[in-house]
Amino acid sequence: MAKSGQKQESGLLKDIIAHAKEYGFVYPSSEIYDGLQAVYDYGPYGVELKNNLKRLWWESMTRLNGNIVGLDAAIFMHPTTWKASGHVDSFNDPMVDNKDSKKRYRADVLIEEKAAGYENEGNQEKANSLLATMGSLLEKEDFTALREFLIEENITCPVSGTTNWTEIRQFNLMFSTQVGSVSEDSSTIYLRPETAQGIFVNFLNVQKTARMKVPFGIAQIGKAFRNEIVARQFIFRMREFEQMEMQFFVRPGTELEWYKHWADTRMSWHKALGIPEEN
Repeated sequence: MAKSGQKQESGLLKDIIAHAKEYGFVYPSSEIYDGLQAVYDYGPYGVELKNNLKRLWWESMTRLNGNIVGLDAAIFMHPTTWKASGHVDSFNDPMVDNKDSKKRYRADVLIEEKAAGYENEGNQEKANSLLATMGSLLEKEDFTALREFLIEENITCPVSGTTNWTEIRQFNLMFSTQVGSVSEDSSTIYLRPETAQGIFVNFLNVQKTARMKVPFGIAQIGKAFRNEIVARQFIFRMREFEQMEMQFFVRPGTELEWYKHWADTRMSWHKALGIPEEN
């Protein structure tokens, strides 16, 4: 049953991809040179649709709320920003290769898919056990035990069907590059993996110049970049994408009240666009 459902979902996604390309919504990037995995260009209709959504989102944030202002932070930031936020040390995925198929996977995703299979079979207890063990091993960063766990639970490669796994190693999701005129004087900087840090480091600037008092929010639309191990699922998991994000700053003790306010407000906004609540 689970495999049948996955095949139907895969077939539907292929139809959506073909439709998006044929009608000018989304194209594979640099397609004349065989394309680049998980990188897409928005065509004439796709860019109009995306810009309409961005405009509606921006107006619903900054125009309809007197206590929310906008920001457009740079993609490049001082590398200490990402060190302080924990991204340099912790923004990683556990990567593993199958020696037979030569395919690369995220170890946690393989386990989650195995757990989902147990859930579909009605074995919730086994699914919970898998996820709990995985969580514990990831928290301890015990990748030797995590590899053994893959083998013990017979978590196989979807292509080769074997458990012939390499050692698991950490893979940082941030793209890095060099800034400087010559290599000797250059330093490593990163393409931002999220827009939030640009908001956080500008908190005092915005508060002072816009004369904002807590509670208030800062909204931003901008590019983000993630070097995904397994990039797939069309435009739902890309290496270059745009985020629409608002960070709302509140006084201690009022966070649950404001969380409910924004959860209800944003859910209503999404439903008004015709997006079902279950999605």
